[in-house]
Amino acid sequence: MRHTHGSIEVVCGSMFSGKTDELIRRLVRATIAKQKVQVFKPAIDIRYAVEKVASHAGSTYDAIPVEKAAEIRSRLDADTTVVGIDEAQFFDPEVVTVAQELASRGLRVIVAGLDTDFRGEPFGSMPILMAEAENVAKLHAICMVCGDDASRTQRLVNGKPARYDDPVVIVGASEMYEARCRLHHEVPR
Repeated sequence: MRHTHGSIEVVCGSMFSGKTDELIRRLVRATIAKQKVQVFKPAIDIRYAVEKVASHAGSTYDAIPVEKAAEIRSRLDADTTVVGIDEAQFFDPEVVTVAQELASRGLRVIVAGLDTDFRGEPFGSMPILMAEAENVAKLHAICMVCGDDASRTQRLVNGKPARYDDPVVIVGASEMYEARCRLHHEVPR
């Protein structure tokens, strides 16, 4: 089943906000609707499984790991109508062009990723993807300090907040990250 027109949907938020669960939910619905779905993820994300996107809650969906966003073009099947891209913040800037091209060809492109890095600053190409998207869903986690809505990702190093000048990209999970609200998010300089 082809879509009448293409689109880009972005699911974003902090770590532990349910981005990948929401991506998987949308992909499963597309599959139920008998649409051909393909999912891509950055090859550096091997936290739970190499050839699956996996949520922290345990949901999974088959995925193709790629080193560069441009590989999505060459790995895409001709009959695919829905493309999922997980952890988009880890891709090179070409991910924007790829998403735009696929949407222009009539495909539904669903992108999930962190909108901000551990510093609380825009992460990778996510701000551009959000601006280009027809639909953006920003999800929230629960602040691990106060229990309010969390929109930030706190990186911890030996139990203490990571410093501003620490590397931006370090793939990890609950052993080094937690969700925080604006008030409790700390980034010492």
